[in-house]
Amino acid sequence: MPFNLCLAEREALGLRRRLPAIDKVTGRQLFSAGKCYLNFAGNDYLGFSQAPELIKAADAAAREFGVGAVASPLVVGHQAIHRQLESELADWLGLDAVLLFSSGFSANQALIKALLTKEHLLWQDRLNHASLQEAGMLSPARMRRFAHNDMGALAKQLKPKAGLIVSEGVFSMDGDQGDWRGLSALADQTGNWLMIDDAHGLGVLGKQGRGTLSEQDVAPDKVHIHMGTFGKALGVSGAFIGGSQALVDYLHNHARSYVYSTHLPPPQAAAILAAVRLAQTADEPREQLQARIQQFRDGAANLPLQLLPSNTAIQPLLLGKELVGDEQATLNLSNRLREQGFWVGAIRPPTVPKGSSRLRITLSAAHSQADIAALLAALQESVKGEI
Repeated sequence: MPFNLCLAEREALGLRRRLPAIDKVTGRQLFSAGKCYLNFAGNDYLGFSQAPELIKAADAAAREFGVGAVASPLVVGHQAIHRQLESELADWLGLDAVLLFSSGFSANQALIKALLTKEHLLWQDRLNHASLQEAGMLSPARMRRFAHNDMGALAKQLKPKAGLIVSEGVFSMDGDQGDWRGLSALADQTGNWLMIDDAHGLGVLGKQGRGTLSEQDVAPDKVHIHMGTFGKALGVSGAFIGGSQALVDYLHNHARSYVYSTHLPPPQAAAILAAVRLAQTADEPREQLQARIQQFRDGAANLPLQLLPSNTAIQPLLLGKELVGDEQATLNLSNRLREQGFWVGAIRPPTVPKGSSRLRITLSAAHSQADIAALLAALQESVKGEI
């Protein structure tokens, strides 16, 4: 295959990706090639990845259970620590049952592949995560995409009792929230299943960090299928799918990436369990995060950049004027920030639609007021050479 030609084409379009050489990440700081940067590219929204409670729990579990689950869940991989995590996670979120996956990507693909047949329809928000979009393309179901957060457009597409509606709690590249009152109302009216991917809302939004549905005052049982990840606000990795006991029992038998994959390592499950417990009382970090978000948005409003309407930790910035969405200009701006000691991701197609490249700035409760002020000053200085 002409790999070099394909890479050269991406290089010419300013779209080639390279794996960054990261030495380590310690909360708000990132170390690479002997240099220290302020990290505004991760998803550690509450700073839990460095929390002593999680580190202690993982260490204790490694000593008690070992470092690996040694088998898939339905063989001997599902151990006491996994059962405890599932029980407390379900209680926290008001679900009948949950099951654990190694990643959100595998959870989404497993669910859609296991649930839908060629007789079903699948409706997805146009800005849904790649894991959901790809799962839809691989599924035998007929997929329809509706305009972002447009309940009127979705209503025109829906057919009664025909399949599954999927949207996100917080959209990973825009930072805005799905309309869950509108979505649940449409699901009720048409008798279709409804699924939320709350990867970026879990732990951050709602009462006790229960997520986007809690934030929007939508009861958990109004949404049939819940997916969330442990690698964002909870600071670890992995994912879950939850809902009714019947759904979970069905997936135990039909979700192939669950049935045929080695289970989560016990130390990882223990760290997630510690994060679940910590998140329920983490009102202070959530308040700190909201303060940093407001500080950033107030300052960014004075920049010659287009700030998208997000009230979450994900703050996208597009170049203004004739450079809106320009891939190379966005990458240049990210590189200028890096030269000043700020690690900020430049997000380009195909992760976002063509013409919408942006800086994806992510904030954390671990960031200080001084960190945000320094980033805003660096942005002001960096855009001078591009606009």
